[in-house]
Amino acid sequence: MKIVVLERNSVGTDIDVSCYEDLGEVTYFANTVEENTTEHIKDADIVIANKAPMKESTLKDCPNVKLICEFATGYDNVDLEYCRSRNIKVANVVDYSTAAVAQHTFALTLYVLEKLSYYDNYVKSGTYENQDRFSNFDEAYRELEGKTWGIIGMGNIGRKVAKIAEAFGCKVIFYSASGNSTCKDYERVDFDTLCKESDILSIHCPLSDKTRNLMNLDAFKKMKQTAILINVARGPVVNDEDLYVALTENLIAAAGLDVLGKEPLAKDNPLGKIKDSKKLIITPHMAWASTEARERVVSEVYKNIQAFLKGEDRNIVS
Repeated sequence: MKIVVLERNSVGTDIDVSCYEDLGEVTYFANTVEENTTEHIKDADIVIANKAPMKESTLKDCPNVKLICEFATGYDNVDLEYCRSRNIKVANVVDYSTAAVAQHTFALTLYVLEKLSYYDNYVKSGTYENQDRFSNFDEAYRELEGKTWGIIGMGNIGRKVAKIAEAFGCKVIFYSASGNSTCKDYERVDFDTLCKESDILSIHCPLSDKTRNLMNLDAFKKMKQTAILINVARGPVVNDEDLYVALTENLIAAAGLDVLGKEPLAKDNPLGKIKDSKKLIITPHMAWASTEARERVVSEVYKNIQAFLKGEDRNIVS
C-alpha cells in the first residue's frame, strides 16, 4: 500500500509519525494546498489528510485511493458523497483532544475574566514594585461561582466543559443545534434563552448549515453586556464581523477565540484590529494540540489504517 501523508507538519514535527512505515510505503509532505493535492496523491492507496480538500476535482485523477484518514475529528474538507460514489472510505479520529480543548476553554475564559493581560503587564512594567500598597485590583473581575455557563454542542468536549464548569460552581445550560442531543444531565434550552441567560457561552459544536453564522449580531444583542463568548469549535459558527461590532460597541464584555472564519487570521478580519487583550484573545487554532493529543491522533490514525488493511471498519464516517 502506498500511503501519503499530506500535512505531516499539522501534528507537529516534534511528534514521531514513523509508525506508518510499518503499514506500507509512505510519502510525507510538510503541507499540501488545493493546487498541489492531486499531484501529491496521484499514486496513493491511502491518504492521510487534515485540511487538504478531498473532493472530485482533487481525487478524480487519483484512481487508486481507497481510504482517506483524517488527522482530526472533523471531516468538512471531504466530499463524502463523491467518496461514496468511488467507494472510498473515510475515517476520522474521535475524542483524542477532549481534555486539551476543555482545558483551553478555561484558559481563554480565565484570561479575559480575570483581566490577566493587564495584571501581567502591571507587574512586568515595574508599576507594581513602585506602588505603596501590597495589592492592586484596578481592573475589576468576577467569580465563576454562581454564574450560568451556556454550551452549544453537548458532545464529548461539551460534556467535559460542563463538568469542569460545575466544579467552579456554575449552573450549566445547553443548546442543541442539531436538535438530536440525548443529554439529560443538564438543562436544555432554546437558543434565545441560551443567549439571554449565559454569563459564559462556549461553543463546542460541529460546523453545519444549522450552525454557520449562528453567533451573529442578532444573537449578540440578546446576550448580557457582561457575557464572555468562547469559541474552540469551528470559526464560521461565529460571524467575525458581527463579533467585532459586539465587542467594540460593548454588546458583550469579552471573547476568547481559538478559531476564526478564515485561518490564519485574514488581514481584512476586523478582529485583528482589537488590541485590548482584556476584551479579546485569539489563539492560533491550537486548543486541540497538546503533546498528548497529537500523539493520540497519530496513534488513532495508525489503528484506523491497520483495521482497514484487515478488512475491518474503524471510525468510518462515509
